[in-house]
Amino acid sequence: MDPAQTTSQEPGRDDAPRRRADARRNHDRVFAAALEVFAETGLQGTVPQVAERAEVGKATVYRSYPTKEDLVAAVVQHRMGKLEQVTGPAVQQAAPARAFDAFVLALFGHLAQDRLLSQALADLRSTPYTGPLLDRLTTLMEEAKSAGAVRRDADRQDLRVVLCGIALQLVNLDERNPDVWRRYGELTLLALRP
Repeated sequence: MDPAQTTSQEPGRDDAPRRRADARRNHDRVFAAALEVFAETGLQGTVPQVAERAEVGKATVYRSYPTKEDLVAAVVQHRMGKLEQVTGPAVQQAAPARAFDAFVLALFGHLAQDRLLSQALADLRSTPYTGPLLDRLTTLMEEAKSAGAVRRDADRQDLRVVLCGIALQLVNLDERNPDVWRRYGELTLLALRP
């Protein structure tokens, strides 16, 4: 028998690129499904729901994301990038004293459609993922304080209690109307006024 024939007939060799492409497609389907499931259901979303939406088995999800927490972390990081796309222009177009207001209102508009990020902001276990967002909010709030637009005693904890607390309650009420979320964004800003 010709050695070249033996090599080409070994199982798996010729279809390895196809398997890699299938694995990549499955990974992409799982991630797209996770974005949808967690945006709709927040932290209550499950791996079985993601697998069903992606039309794959649970084992396929676990091959890409060994735990639900790994999957949530990936989705939150993606959502944070999308949030930056939404809030960045709003902050850049605002006068420095109003950048905090612009960011908060853009944030609430975004959170109206994103249950996972809304819950993650209020969940202390999610701080590794949402910490940069709270850092940015705190920095903008400090700048607004210097301009006299925010009360002098406001701090990061106030942001967590007021802003994150309101966001969590709106999620608990299953509120999805962006106008209602914007109204509560405005009330958040009023609560922090001098």
